[in-house]
Amino acid sequence: MALRELAGIAAQLYALPFDEFVAGRTAVAKGLLAATPATPELRSRAAEVRSLPKPSVGAWAINMLAWQRPETLRAVAELGLAMRQAQDALDAATLRSLTQERRKVLAGAVAEARSVAQQQGRTISTAIAAEVEQTLRAATADEGAAAAVRSGRLLRALSADGVDVVELDGAVAVPEAPGMPPPPGRTTPGPPLASDRPRLQAVRQERPAPSPSATERARAALQLASEAASSSAAEAERAAGERSEAADHAAALAEEEGRLREELARAEAGLRQARQRLDLASAAAQQAARAADKDRRREDLARERVLRLGNTPDR
Repeated sequence: MALRELAGIAAQLYALPFDEFVAGRTAVAKGLLAATPATPELRSRAAEVRSLPKPSVGAWAINMLAWQRPETLRAVAELGLAMRQAQDALDAATLRSLTQERRKVLAGAVAEARSVAQQQGRTISTAIAAEVEQTLRAATADEGAAAAVRSGRLLRALSADGVDVVELDGAVAVPEAPGMPPPPGRTTPGPPLASDRPRLQAVRQERPAPSPSATERARAALQLASEAASSSAAEAERAAGERSEAADHAAALAEEEGRLREELARAEAGLRQARQRLDLASAAAQQAARAADKDRRREDLARERVLRLGNTPDR
């Protein structure tokens, strides 16, 4: 099957709701075999379709963005381009500003992923949302990852350490198809967003004309790394604070749960005792009722005897 044809089929399948992928893949493969006669070429095409892997939930959520909210992923890719250009230019101030902007952009993109997934009938958990954010962060660090994310055929989450290129093996279905990451060394970014053009132009204009020496580049890289480390440390401290608050809240709820369980246990014990008293009282009441009934019958018999004796003349 030609790459373009297989990529087109893959595009249709990876745009489906998550739970419909397998059924859709099976239907397409059967449709190819429905022709008469089923030639070896058709059987080969059907086998290629059946071999298309099902994406992870996180990758599926990003694919939904690619097909339904492409402007969201485009903004992520453009921001990543601006950050890489600032990195190349050793522009610490611009990179610091873009790093802060990335937090907002990624948060908005994750929210969009949750929304579009919800529209497809699937709720994105906190763990999957973290996977989506990790993948989008990788897309800002590596142009190949950005192309993979925007392909709409993503299969798994991506990650980047800021040093090595993002590992893309097995990350995209039909990776050889048009629109996939270019070979290493090539840069083929899409047109920038209108709102990004001034920022990208500013980054380009601020590049120093002469090439900095190795020492200058090393010092600048050290400064960027130090600032990035400080920013990461601050973020980690903030996250640790939120974790501490969450732990305190969880501990308070656990204590409250324990108190309520103790109250429930006491209430259940009281209920058992009350039911036992009720059973005893019911039995006593039934016995007393039977005794009262016997006494009433004796009274009735005695009254009848008195009446008979009163109506009989003495002899």
